[in-house]
Amino acid sequence: MSQLLLLAFAIACAGGRVADPASRSIVSEELRIPAADAGIELYLRNKHPAALDPAKIVLFVHGGGWGGEATFDLQLDGTSWLDYVAAHGWDAWLVDVRGHGASTKPPEMERPAAESPPIVRTDVALRDVGSATELILKRRGASRIALIGWSWGAAIVGTFATRHRESLSRLVLGAPGWLRSGPVDTTPLGAYLMMEPRFSVERAQRNVPPEKKAGLMPAAWIAQFEAAALAGDPEGAKQTPPVVRYPSGMVQDGREYWAAGKPYYDPSQIDVPVLVIHAEWDAMLPSSLARAVFDHLTNAPRRRFVEVGEGTHFVFLEKNRFQVFREVQLFLDEPARP
Repeated sequence: MSQLLLLAFAIACAGGRVADPASRSIVSEELRIPAADAGIELYLRNKHPAALDPAKIVLFVHGGGWGGEATFDLQLDGTSWLDYVAAHGWDAWLVDVRGHGASTKPPEMERPAAESPPIVRTDVALRDVGSATELILKRRGASRIALIGWSWGAAIVGTFATRHRESLSRLVLGAPGWLRSGPVDTTPLGAYLMMEPRFSVERAQRNVPPEKKAGLMPAAWIAQFEAAALAGDPEGAKQTPPVVRYPSGMVQDGREYWAAGKPYYDPSQIDVPVLVIHAEWDAMLPSSLARAVFDHLTNAPRRRFVEVGEGTHFVFLEKNRFQVFREVQLFLDEPARP
């Protein structure tokens, strides 16, 4: 394992945005840990109150494209989702799946994409999440952890929940995918894809009424997101225009499973409390898919579906992000079992 990088600082959660009016002293920590495969290191970030509660541990898992910082720890108006959860007394972690953010880029990403088949498919991401959860539980002397996954991350943690029931306390599926109909893109995929972060925001806003777009995600916030996403891929950031390179494995899985009528995992095998949360204007994974996942959660001891109005696939970075934060926090703070 590489040397532990430790940063400690105090952050004040101002503006009355957290349940506890008193500011908490938050400890921030960064780690690089070995993955299950030689030559790959995974980046983890942790924020927690000084007094740890082993029953309150949560790991965030991002979707495809960018890592955890640009998704869950972007300091918009001084507060990120990771900050919010830590300020509510939780030991909050994020992990970058290999090929994303600050984790190791597989060697295929240093060559032209067409030279290799799609890399970092969901089974590989599962191993990375497994390495992260094992490390976290061992460090904290705990037996269970909560997982929050968004988009592709929801498929990762949903599958994890069916295979590692003994180590999971509860589950949040944000904007989950499900079976899709319609034509399937058969264009051959290389090892990775490229996208301009700003274009991804525009694509996410396809379903937003024109008069609502300007107030949904302020220009300054879009710039912060773009900078954080590009920071995770220094090589892609050198291109003109700057892009983020990301593994195409999740897209290949989408073609072979979700678009082919084959679920990647069976939600009925999940037997912990589950929250499914979605946004009204999500053009990438519409509400019908999230509702289908919810309907298949037949063995969860408690399940809940929340739809946040006036939000896109990036609702956690938009004006209504605190609706998402509060709904998820309410779910996290409830007893794990009825």
